[in-house]
Amino acid sequence: MKKIPYGRQNIDKNDIDSVVSILKSDFLTQGPKVKEFELKFAEYIGSKYAVSVNNGTAALHLSVLSLGLKKGNRVITSPITFAASANCVRYVGAEVWFADIDPNTYLLDINSVKQLIKSKPKGFFHGIIPVDFAGLPVNMEVFRLLADEHNMWIVEDACHAPGGYFIDSKSEKNFCGNSNYADLGIFSFHPVKHIACGEGGMITTNSKELYEKLILLRSHGITKNNMQENHGKWYYEMTDLGFNYRLTDIQCALGISQLEKIDEGLKRRNQIANKYKEAFKGLIKHQTLPSKSFNAHHLFVIEVENRKGLYDFLREQNIFAQIHYIPIHTLPYYKKIGYEDANLVNSENYYSKAISLPMYPTLSNEEQDFVIKKVQQFIFKNENL
Repeated sequence: MKKIPYGRQNIDKNDIDSVVSILKSDFLTQGPKVKEFELKFAEYIGSKYAVSVNNGTAALHLSVLSLGLKKGNRVITSPITFAASANCVRYVGAEVWFADIDPNTYLLDINSVKQLIKSKPKGFFHGIIPVDFAGLPVNMEVFRLLADEHNMWIVEDACHAPGGYFIDSKSEKNFCGNSNYADLGIFSFHPVKHIACGEGGMITTNSKELYEKLILLRSHGITKNNMQENHGKWYYEMTDLGFNYRLTDIQCALGISQLEKIDEGLKRRNQIANKYKEAFKGLIKHQTLPSKSFNAHHLFVIEVENRKGLYDFLREQNIFAQIHYIPIHTLPYYKKIGYEDANLVNSENYYSKAISLPMYPTLSNEEQDFVIKKVQQFIFKNENL
């Protein structure tokens, strides 16, 4: 069997043609495809505004900046996510506080967050960054109620979950990152994600004020709007200290083409997930899907006692499973700044057993059958059933 990765991009002729057309056009960057991608993405997600950036980390960084996060502020997030979800808080000198995960959904546990907030004086925390881990939607409605009670903002890290949704108490479908309950949503267009732009990211919001701040910060803090002076058509002013976090027209053209087939990819991802669930029923624990939710399935994670053994065994079979994620509070940087003794039992127990199996739309039935066969072979031989 050829090499089977845990995830990979799906690039077809339409994607290639879209990129080539931009390479032959007048604008490789700062052209019309940027706005077109933003409008189409906002329409798909269901938000009023979308701001493209050069990666998901930049999306997180600009999000917390636009919300006024600064040194001395404190933000709660999950330890089971990529480091950027916490690092963005540190970029501005603020403090990260970790709440534990739910052991079945692997999402930030609302009760753990409540306990953490209640253990401190009112106003101690300023924001929450819940993560739609593996593609499973966080119930943002309950987090919004909690945030409003304590005057906190919310940035929804939806990098794993474009197309995922939950049904709220009004029986309305809420797509991950639509910002109906969060202040901002953020996405990533890394090759293993649902939309592959090589690198890239998006910030979504329903706030015009935040949208205008994000546009300014994305491009050096430079603007031609509402200027104090105007020396001519060439003139601009820098009104804030911003960054060059722009996404190119080349990447946006690829993003538009990828967006057109996202629903097809979601359908296939769920077919793969359902086949895994059926094969491992009563044998292996996997992420629980709450009622009234649709999982976008960026990942399919299982838990096994001998995780290292399974990981090594699968690699010997040319199956390159992956681990998502090492708990952030256990990484050397975070240990060094005081998180070594964090009491996050569910997160650490999850990490000791979790392994992500291959999950991507072009995974063939034959390849998945081979993966299932090898996982079952290892389990029957090595696990105490």
